[in-house]
Amino acid sequence: MKTDLSAEFFSKAKTVIPGGVNSPVRACKSVGCDPLFVKKAQGAIITDVDGNEYIDFVGSWGPMILGHTHPALVEAVRETALDGTSFGAPTPLEVELAELVCDSVPSLEKVRFVNSGTEATMSAIRLARGYTGRNVVVKFDGCYHGHADSFLVKAGSGVITLGIPGSPGVPDDIVKNTVSIPYNDSDTLEKTLRDETLDIACVIIEPVAGNMGVIVPELSFLKKLRELTSELGIILIFDEVITGFRLALGGAQERFGITPDLTCLGKIIGGGLPVGAYGGKAEIMNTVAPDGPVYQAGTLSGNPLAMAAGLALVKELRKPGFYDELEEKSNWFAEGLRKVGGNASVPTVLNRIGSMMTCFFTGSPVTDFESAMKSDTDLYGRHFRQMLEGGFWLAPSQFEAAFVSAAHDRSQLEKALIMTESSFKKLAN
Repeated sequence: MKTDLSAEFFSKAKTVIPGGVNSPVRACKSVGCDPLFVKKAQGAIITDVDGNEYIDFVGSWGPMILGHTHPALVEAVRETALDGTSFGAPTPLEVELAELVCDSVPSLEKVRFVNSGTEATMSAIRLARGYTGRNVVVKFDGCYHGHADSFLVKAGSGVITLGIPGSPGVPDDIVKNTVSIPYNDSDTLEKTLRDETLDIACVIIEPVAGNMGVIVPELSFLKKLRELTSELGIILIFDEVITGFRLALGGAQERFGITPDLTCLGKIIGGGLPVGAYGGKAEIMNTVAPDGPVYQAGTLSGNPLAMAAGLALVKELRKPGFYDELEEKSNWFAEGLRKVGGNASVPTVLNRIGSMMTCFFTGSPVTDFESAMKSDTDLYGRHFRQMLEGGFWLAPSQFEAAFVSAAHDRSQLEKALIMTESSFKKLAN
């Protein structure tokens, strides 16, 4: 594996881009190497600027559920671009995609398109505060909802990967209106939500945590969350930026049978293009401008390229048997990883739901932020580098998800199992 051009690009990038990257985890600091610079991708394969090919289990952090450069998406974007890339005005495409998204996701009666998952979550909590007239946001330790000020309290993703305790630049007045509590802890949940001094507007949660590694919720915990928020008039927001259209057509809420008041979606609904969305009950969404007083706007919201890609993607996902096939493939692969881990003397725990999974380097179950943080990140870094050398692209952080796509074939997954077994043996020596 040669990385001469990647090293050259990284050196240049560091002179004009902070850290040489436009999103912190990409710097690969926590796994002890420099980043690859990617030239192209096709199906389940990415190719770096030096011509090295890797079987990809990152999938642009989730949205590439069909694999890279799917013909239907490429053609949709190409045809749309011929008519223009941005108008700052309504288009038929955004109406068509809104109808399709609302028809797919149980909680959505109305939806507003934005440009990222972060924009979706920050808009949703503003809406919840405006609708309820309350101030406090409750989140969960290790859950990441983007980099808006309110969400950087005990956040996941790059915040824990880089060991950053929140962030400078976030005012105390904002932090005091954010309460973070343990994930999967029903007792603390009830105690917090029943505290009348907190003036709680909303609870925001990843219904399956994906940013401290994959952590599956206890169903009783999610049910208790829905019951309490309904009883107390608190808006329940599901951050399905990762799980939306990934775990099922209707996301985690379809899979678990629990309907939130508001839902946030991310780049998967644009086939990987910059897009996000938030939506929910019409009564709540009708308080968004121009119908109501809660302001949110964006010149590129509803961008025609993203809308066209989203339409092409969702139509593919709605084909009969798509999720059944992906589930079967992902389960087979996960069971193979568990067998490899069980035969090795390296302590690992594999958490999986649907086509997203994380192999934690720890010997104890991982059910929340505290147990995730017991993982051996140095061991993960060694595993990452060994897999990379063998031609596999994993998330450059212990605290992220791996994704299986429709483009992964059985032979590629078998190669990944063989390479994982080899890596584990090296780690044990």
